[in-house]
Amino acid sequence: MSVLAALALLQAGAAAPVPDLGANLERFDYPFTVERLRVPVGGEMAQMAFMDVRPATSNGRAIVLLHGKNFCGATWEAAARMLTARGWRVLIPDQIGFCKSDKPAGAQYTLSGLAANTARLMKARGIGRAVVVGHSMGGMLAARFAIDHPELTERLVMVNPLGLADRAAEGVPYRALADLIADERKTDAASIKAYQLANYYHGEWRPGYDRWVRMLAGQSAGAGREAVAIAQGKTSEMIFTQPVLYQFGRIKAPTTLIVGTRDTTVFAKRQAPATLQAFLKPIPALAPAAVARIPGAKLVRMEGLGHSPQVEAPDRFHEALLGAIG
Repeated sequence: MSVLAALALLQAGAAAPVPDLGANLERFDYPFTVERLRVPVGGEMAQMAFMDVRPATSNGRAIVLLHGKNFCGATWEAAARMLTARGWRVLIPDQIGFCKSDKPAGAQYTLSGLAANTARLMKARGIGRAVVVGHSMGGMLAARFAIDHPELTERLVMVNPLGLADRAAEGVPYRALADLIADERKTDAASIKAYQLANYYHGEWRPGYDRWVRMLAGQSAGAGREAVAIAQGKTSEMIFTQPVLYQFGRIKAPTTLIVGTRDTTVFAKRQAPATLQAFLKPIPALAPAAVARIPGAKLVRMEGLGHSPQVEAPDRFHEALLGAIG
């Protein structure tokens, strides 16, 4: 895509009105029935939204799909339909602080806390063991889940996960939470689209991606935008301060890492000094060393795809996923 074409595309996206979808996406339709589970968050209870999609004929296995930071449970729709057609029961949570789930003002976000909520959800739904699949931040969370809850994890699949490097150890300075929240307040449809175009889809935009831009931007289009900004800022801090790669050796479940080779995502790059930015590696470059840390893990490279292969090329991704989950 030429620079002029990209600019025209972004300007067109910025001009489109963004509806107020509600801080908990109250006015954004999900593909399957949304239910809620009360979970403890600090000293209060919060509602965790989820979809529990059951097949017409079960194969006796369950799979949990974990969304990324800039994604929601709804973005797993194509994968869920493919899996249920093959007999899988599919559990898709929205983590606390994201999407249709509550965003308590006093919440302190930890990967172990989100993993514990996911384990609580599995038990509440009568799922004793499942394949756990996580994308982006969800990949980082899936690794944390497999470490904390090995008895619940049949297999682990990480898709273009964050957390394959410790940015603080690489010299990226800590950014104050207040500044992270201030950054989130500036987020709009144009900035979301520009970031995804550059980092997720390697300059090649398709109309189908616009729905996911509207989903994210619509959370911040109304009175609940402050709650969304606070939650997003806190979870950015969580990702930066809670690396999981040092504990990859504790993962016991058979593990597959699926990576789109054209992913240019470098978490925390914007808060790094300019002199350091060029040395921070994107996910595909970090993947081989990460796989080497996990006993028996396999790396599947998806050539020509970016950060979100399940969105960009569902059929190819489904083939890779089915190969990973057995």
